[in-house]
Amino acid sequence: MPGYSSERDRGFGGPRFGGSRGGSLGGKKFGNPGEKLTKKKWNLDELPKFEKNFYQEHPDVARRPMSDSDSNVMEVIQRQNFTEPTAIQAQGWPVALSGLDMVGVAQTGSGKTLSYLLPAIVHINHQPFLERGDGPICLVLAPTRELAQQVQQVAAEYGRACRLKSTCIYGGAPKGPQIRDLERGVEICIATPGRLIDFLEAGKTNLRRCTYLVLDEADRMLDMGFEPQIRKIVEQIRPDRQTLMWSATWPKEVRQLAEDFLKEYVHINIGALELSANHNILQIVDVCHDVEKDDKLIRLMEEIMSEKENKTIVFVETKRRCDDLTRKMRRDGWPAMGIHGDKSQQERDWVLNEFKHGKAPILIATDVASRGLDVEDVKFVINYDYPNSSEDYIHRIGRTARSTKTGTAYTFFTPNNIKQVSDLISVLREANQAINPKLLQLVEDRGSDYDVPQIPSRPVDYCPQWYLNTNPPYSLPSSTY
Repeated sequence: MPGYSSERDRGFGGPRFGGSRGGSLGGKKFGNPGEKLTKKKWNLDELPKFEKNFYQEHPDVARRPMSDSDSNVMEVIQRQNFTEPTAIQAQGWPVALSGLDMVGVAQTGSGKTLSYLLPAIVHINHQPFLERGDGPICLVLAPTRELAQQVQQVAAEYGRACRLKSTCIYGGAPKGPQIRDLERGVEICIATPGRLIDFLEAGKTNLRRCTYLVLDEADRMLDMGFEPQIRKIVEQIRPDRQTLMWSATWPKEVRQLAEDFLKEYVHINIGALELSANHNILQIVDVCHDVEKDDKLIRLMEEIMSEKENKTIVFVETKRRCDDLTRKMRRDGWPAMGIHGDKSQQERDWVLNEFKHGKAPILIATDVASRGLDVEDVKFVINYDYPNSSEDYIHRIGRTARSTKTGTAYTFFTPNNIKQVSDLISVLREANQAINPKLLQLVEDRGSDYDVPQIPSRPVDYCPQWYLNTNPPYSLPSSTY
């Protein structure tokens, strides 16, 4: 890569190896994604060697004064006012820097992006420089455009300090600029599986140089049906790569993926392995019927927005419901905007920007925003429709209480959602939340039995008065709720 007078210019040091690509970008692809890709036959004896264990400190390095150890990345960290690493970062960095495969299971908002990006920067800077035609050294696969863009923002900020280039590859946006980024050479590529396969099949990039692979939100990628595409992509990457898998849940499907893709991996888990929500979130469940939802939502929004415009996300199940509810709320004077998968990328970006800056503090969304939407000051999440899986419930409410902040989640739960009732009660119970007796009645109707836990006494942000008045078990002193 031109312009680097020495390894030291990059902030961490290190050398770099080669390849080429060609071909033209085909038209719209039908059938089996990745069917044009052939499985690579790797001969490890013929592949260039690469370094991936950086955690054993050389004695000369250990004797250096702290001032000599400051790096460009540390300057970025200091500008972010980070005082200490999060739990997943403190445990994940030594493993990743040791060159080991790892699985990280942690709740959303726990700092996992830096858990894998900072070791990636160290890894990249110890590899030979990119040559013309080389693909990325670090590949991050993400389930949605929103998550991919969020990771790209972090990669750009930290990579810039070490003169590393990154790009974001996702569908729904013009291919030209993304292809130009790849052709100019990027060390870090964040991609959704479908668009990356398009470019691999067309010869617009390759993964011969990829030695650091990240599967972010693996559970969500499996939920969205990306497993065949992920397997096609991984076949294009040398088997002695370093692989890091990140997930908020640990179902058997994710465990199987880890067994297939990782070698002798280290499993790091922050919190319980069973379904669990962020304990900084107050969870309130209202058992009701579908016809009651609109009135309940309006009464809830009147209280939430009565003093200040608190950022609120309202989750619905379908795109049509999202559009209908957005129109209805805007017609009634509420500053609401909607987002779902059928909207163009330009419109989605604009809506998210309006929401982030508080110009439209109410966001109506399908599950397209349940993961990868990182807005620090979302105070309330409302599940207008309960999701099809309890894992999605965890991710939805995880849009509030990011990092160490607190937040509140309200859920309208109807008899139609009864298949999810046991899981929901388990989540509430694990987080020491008060359980609505109407939920317990639904469980009894199914022939199960749960005890009502003690009402939590920790202080929380907010509970609407109308809800306290109509649900006696929640009639708590104002000092508590």
